[in-house]
Amino acid sequence: MSHSPLLGLNPISSELEKDLQGAIARVREQVARFDPELVVLIGPDHYNGFFNELMPPFCIGSQATSVGDYLTPPGSLNVDEYAAVALADQLMDDDFDIALSRRMQVDHGFVQALQFIWGGLETPPVIPIFLNAVAQPGIARLRRCRQLGEAIGRFLDKEPRRTLLIGSGGLSHEPPVPTLAHPDPAIRERITVKREPTQAERDAKTQRVMAAGMALASGTSDMKPLNPEWDARWMDALEFGELDSLVQWREESIAQEAGLSAHESKTWLVARAALPIDHRLPCTLRYYQAIPELIAGYGVLFMHTADTPT
Repeated sequence: MSHSPLLGLNPISSELEKDLQGAIARVREQVARFDPELVVLIGPDHYNGFFNELMPPFCIGSQATSVGDYLTPPGSLNVDEYAAVALADQLMDDDFDIALSRRMQVDHGFVQALQFIWGGLETPPVIPIFLNAVAQPGIARLRRCRQLGEAIGRFLDKEPRRTLLIGSGGLSHEPPVPTLAHPDPAIRERITVKREPTQAERDAKTQRVMAAGMALASGTSDMKPLNPEWDARWMDALEFGELDSLVQWREESIAQEAGLSAHESKTWLVARAALPIDHRLPCTLRYYQAIPELIAGYGVLFMHTADTPT
């Protein structure tokens, strides 16, 4: 499921708003029908919880707190600490070195999906898994994301609870997230050293991103445009279980074709790789809209294993 911090902030047409909210409502309905007892949530960060002073490719949180950026609620996530540590333990046994945060901070990249599905942070137990999608060279490669998903799947094979996996991020987009190549040393410092921003700084960031979205929609921006063709290829590969070919894509092509932040789409790959790929899975919801006002190639894929009730 994609996310966008601009949902509810930048205006979009009433027809598109109705269409988008209808898709989100269908997600809620399908999740409610499935009634998960555990949620494995893979999401990115936008320099709110993880910074360049220490940037792991992946990190499991045994506790997690929402910073409450944009319109998402602040507060503690309902993390299953025991399951999170058990997953980290098994990954280490499987020779998959994984970081573990005992006090993870997460932003809208995690929280928006929970907010849209459950209305807030009162959710079933969650295992939050961070995926670095902004800071090179530590952005995990496609093959490694698939391997992590497969390892999570082996862990869940022994989990008796009904489990919902959520990959939150993507698809094509390149918002104004700074990198260490930025010429301003103050900005490079801001994305390197972890500190709590002031409310004024948060407000200024929100206004800057809102303006970037409206500029993209009006055609007055020099940001990379959305790429619906790339988004369709990505969604096809996941829906049809074509992971062998997907992991052969050139890493450089992701940013070149879909934008620097399209690496967030790898959260989908991790979630999909945790499910069987030896046969095609039922896909009960596929939705997509390119929405420049939200700086989002916004997509949803809802899939389930064959023995899952619908």
